[in-house]
Amino acid sequence: MADIADTVLGRRASMRDATALRAASGPLVPLAAVNADAWRALADRAVEPNGYYLPEWELAVDASARGHTGASALAAWRDAHLTGLVPVISLWRAWKIPLPALVSAEPYGTLCTPLLDRAQAEAAALEIMRQARIAGAHALILRTVALDGPAMRAFREELRRDGLRPRLLQSHLRAALDATRNADELLQEALGSKKLKELRRQRNRLAEHGAVRFDIARTPEAVASALETFLQLEASGWKAKRGTALVQDAGDAAFIRRATVALAATGQCEIVSLSAGNVPVAAGIVLRHRDRAFFFKLGVDERFAKFSPGVQLTLELTQHLCADPAIRFADSTAAPDHPMINPIWRGRLAIGDVLIPLRRHDPVVTLIRAALAFRRAIREPARRAVRLLRRRREYHQEKSA
Repeated sequence: MADIADTVLGRRASMRDATALRAASGPLVPLAAVNADAWRALADRAVEPNGYYLPEWELAVDASARGHTGASALAAWRDAHLTGLVPVISLWRAWKIPLPALVSAEPYGTLCTPLLDRAQAEAAALEIMRQARIAGAHALILRTVALDGPAMRAFREELRRDGLRPRLLQSHLRAALDATRNADELLQEALGSKKLKELRRQRNRLAEHGAVRFDIARTPEAVASALETFLQLEASGWKAKRGTALVQDAGDAAFIRRATVALAATGQCEIVSLSAGNVPVAAGIVLRHRDRAFFFKLGVDERFAKFSPGVQLTLELTQHLCADPAIRFADSTAAPDHPMINPIWRGRLAIGDVLIPLRRHDPVVTLIRAALAFRRAIREPARRAVRLLRRRREYHQEKSA
């Protein structure tokens, strides 16, 4: 069988000047070797924002975050400009399946949408697939991607032209915010008068412990200070009991300290906090990329749980984002059916894992799909049981937070 990737590229050479597309130094390079300035320039031109694939964030993850280090990069270049980038790991490393596929690397945030140059998104998607094939992969698996966004459309269009199509492995909806709307009207529609009245009562009760204050840290110095408050709050509750608080692992703590300060220097990270007097009761990390915000994590002081500090902070954040003309959309990056944010942010973003075949009629892709289905069939019942037990134990903490 002819090499379909090379055949397709040759067929379109005159139309797209595809010979100008090139890899930096082979199909796979260490993520840390990608030129940061070129990466930053691509992020500025990206057809679809992804705050978790900004170089300041992802390179910090790659350097020290637990279980997330040592990724490689699939990169598309044209005329010395980086036009596409996907951090990747092997299928073996991702899911212990010994088959030749590459999987988008998780950036410690639940979004792996590739960065594609908006002026040539389809050509960049084509080159990324070609580079994956040259690297020996038979499939490229993009996990936790925005299914209806322009980046995924670019991949689908290239596949369609060649008689191929992506395979959806799993999907879900998660909470999102239309930040172009009036915040008061949005919250009234989402929560209703009765719930808003109850939240105002809780806020007034919280004010008995000191004046309630909403703060936004933006500068690197302010973010560095606010981050320590966030880390303390996160480690004081149920996340610490599960061992998932960032400060509980030295590598995770080093990553978040490096990433937030670096992004604050470019205006792409802020930490929001709510205090009662001098006591912080809730804090959250928010990334910004182009016209989109990403709500990374929330930490609360569970001693104040009866006042719903996490909800109170999210209400303030909603007002803040809707009042910012630079932000049009906010991704909660939360789990589906999240008990705290789902009732507040009523928009929904379709997220899923997608398998992209790299050859026509490839029996290895059939094996990969079968292996993934078998893995899910074994793991899902156990995972559902664990999630059910965990939700029963944590539901009231999250709801009240």
